[in-house]
This record gives sequence, structure tokens and C-alpha cells, in this order.
Amino acid sequence: MAKPLVFIDGDQGTTGLLIHDRLRHRSDLQLATLPAAERKDAARRAEAINACDIAILCLPDAAAREAVAAIENPAVRVIDASSAHRTTAGWVYGFPEMDAGQAQRIATASRVTNPGCYPTGAISLLRPLIEAGLVPRDYPVSVHAVSGYSGGGRPSVEQYEGPQGAQAPAFQLYGTALAHKHPPEMQRYTGLDHRPLFVPAYGAFRQGIVLTIPLELRLLASGVEGKQLHAALERHYAGAAHVRVIPLEETKTLTHLNPQALNGTNNMDLGVFINEEHGHVLLSAVFDNLGKGASGAAVQNLDLMLGHA
Repeated sequence: MAKPLVFIDGDQGTTGLLIHDRLRHRSDLQLATLPAAERKDAARRAEAINACDIAILCLPDAAAREAVAAIENPAVRVIDASSAHRTTAGWVYGFPEMDAGQAQRIATASRVTNPGCYPTGAISLLRPLIEAGLVPRDYPVSVHAVSGYSGGGRPSVEQYEGPQGAQAPAFQLYGTALAHKHPPEMQRYTGLDHRPLFVPAYGAFRQGIVLTIPLELRLLASGVEGKQLHAALERHYAGAAHVRVIPLEETKTLTHLNPQALNGTNNMDLGVFINEEHGHVLLSAVFDNLGKGASGAAVQNLDLMLGHA
């Protein structure tokens, strides 16, 4: 049987480069990209995408939509790493651990949309708790996250790594208009009734994320305790290869969260920090925005589509 041909459209960007790096030594597939002179040639790109078995799109949203529109070969399958199709009907959401059947849906899909980096953390924490009836669907959720500056794409990387990098801010909060593109994705896949309030920020480190969601036990169902939230997450992710729920005994002594702790991996650590005296719980997710939040997730989805469990 011929090795499947995987075409990366947009391999010159941060995510595309990392996907290419993860795949270039694989012997179970053929890898195709376009030379620099052909990347903006619409006809050549259309030819390449229609000749492949699976296309991985690492493009701006508009360009990703154009690439999909150019597909005439019904056998071509797509993994879109942009945000163009994350809430589009007919596309399978590429978060394999989201529920018990999601990995199989991805494995058989013709169109897979990679999750956003921040939504990956928010959905991983909230969806199991909402489905278990522990967090109400109408809870007023606030999501706070700090990412490495690579989350801002090439302009942000150039700001920090270019000639003026020494003047780049150590920390910058953004999205103050509260109109970021990620909340609709978070709302849809967590099952929340209302749009969460999302406060993102960049730090002066290249990659990695710490995402936190505060909960007040008084706003949850009567009798719900922090340890029940932790147990629900443990049950949901039992056996997951890439998601670990930090044991409660460990969180009791864990005083800091390092956003870079899982860099270079496709792994994610979830935490439940409990202050019983005040009735406060802090949910946390730590992962690599370029790993589980981008290239690692794309390769995980690719392996599922290729039949590799």
C-alpha cells in the first residue's frame, strides 16, 4: 500500500515549521510542501492540495477558506490549524480527549479543525465538569491565560526576537475590548449557555501557557466540593496519553505554575486548587501553545486519521 501523501500548506509559519519538523523523519508517510516561489501561486497550490491524501493548513483564516474552496478531489482530507472552521458545521473538532467518542470521530473525518490554544485549556477543564452537572451551564465563567509571545504569530515573534527585542514588554495584557475570537469556540465546546469572559496576555517567553478559571463553590450546586471537581476530571481523563490531572496531594504543596514546564511536548497538566475556608477553587491548565495548542495537536489528529491509535 502506498504511503499517504501529507501536504503542509503554509509550512513557513511557526506552526507549519513545527509540524514539518515533527513529520520530516517519518517513514510511514510522504511529506509535501511548496517551494517559496510557488506559495502564492493559486493554481500551483490548488494542484498540490488536490493531489494529496491529507492536507494540513497552517494559514491565516481567509487563506484557509480559499484552500478548502479549491479542493475538487473528494478523497482529500483536511486538518485546518487556523480558526477559520472551528465552529463550522460539518467539521470535526480536533480535540481527541474531549469525550469518549471524539478520537474515533477524528479518525474517520474528512474535515478536522484544530482547536485554538487557549480553548484547548478552557474546554479541557470545563466540559467534563459541566457534563457531570457540577458546574452549571449558566455559570459566569472567566478565563485568564498567559501565553508565550509566539502565540501572537510572526509579528509578536519579531517584536521579541528582532533588533528591538530588548525593548519588548515583559508582560502585556491584550483583548481589552473583550471581543477575542476564542470565546465562541470555548462556549460551543464547553456547553456553556453564555459567552465566557476571556482575558489573555503574553509574557516575555517564547512558548507555553498557564490558563486559569476561578470558581466559587457558593455558585455551584448545593454540596459540590472541590474534591468532586477533581474526581470528575480524573475520571474523564483516566487513561489519556497526553492529559494528566495533577493529584490533589500535589496541588496542596504546589505554589507556582510554570507556563514553560511542558514545552516541546503534546502534553497538558490540569490542576484543581482548593481553598475550603473561602469556598474558592482555581482550575488550571499548563501546556505548550505550540505543542498541544497547535503543532502537537495537529500531528495527534493526523495519526488518528492515518489509523495510528
